[in-house]
Amino acid sequence: MSRTVNNLIATVILTLLLLLLGNPAGHTAEAADTGPEAYSVIPALKTALARIFPGRQADSINPAPIAGLYEVIYGADIYYLTADGKHLIQGDIFALDSQTNITESRRAAGRARLMATVDPETMIIFKPDKTRYIVSVFTDIDCGYCRKLHSEIDSYLARGIEIRYLAYPRSGLNTPSYFKAVTAWCSKDRQQALTVAKTGAEIKYQTCDNPVAEHMAVARKVGVTGTPTLILSDGSMLPGYVPADRLIHYLDEQLQIAPADEAAVLK
Repeated sequence: MSRTVNNLIATVILTLLLLLLGNPAGHTAEAADTGPEAYSVIPALKTALARIFPGRQADSINPAPIAGLYEVIYGADIYYLTADGKHLIQGDIFALDSQTNITESRRAAGRARLMATVDPETMIIFKPDKTRYIVSVFTDIDCGYCRKLHSEIDSYLARGIEIRYLAYPRSGLNTPSYFKAVTAWCSKDRQQALTVAKTGAEIKYQTCDNPVAEHMAVARKVGVTGTPTLILSDGSMLPGYVPADRLIHYLDEQLQIAPADEAAVLK
């Protein structure tokens, strides 16, 4: 089934839900009310959200593209709440005229904000001679496709793709994969230690004040569920192994970074 058809089905389903929830007739995605009165209900919505998500603080609450709904953002998680605070919708809103996923673009922005909180000094970075794109990769040393990706690291570097590794041992804290990650991150030559570990060779266990648990927490917030997971500079997520040729094609098409914009990417 084509992406257009899938988008149309998702939009129809969401529209029907809104009708069932009492969305006023005649309102469309372009007719969302963003005047001062639209924001007057936000204090009541915060109260409702405190009951739904106790202990969590929303990053933002704003009128959604569809009248009668409010967009609630928690990191990379996007929800839609009715103005009376009685109904919560989790799903994507698509703009049919532009064939764009509005929700995913907001989700990507949330991921980008979360990734910006991670100090690059805590990552294991492989830099090309000239960086065209930066791709952050959540990796597990014992993951087969993570090892395949790293075995081709020179191919990514040759295309100007800087790879920034963050640790995400899927087995969790205090497991063999976790201790391998800690060892790599605590090694004097972290690049070499990671490369050796990804061949399956044993490396002598080391420990130190390390960022592995922090990286795992960020991974959960951005929605990582497997490895490798690639996060682009705009917050877009690519789950799984992507060969260098395919990745550079996607980056050129998706990000369209001109040489004059490189300084902004490298910040």
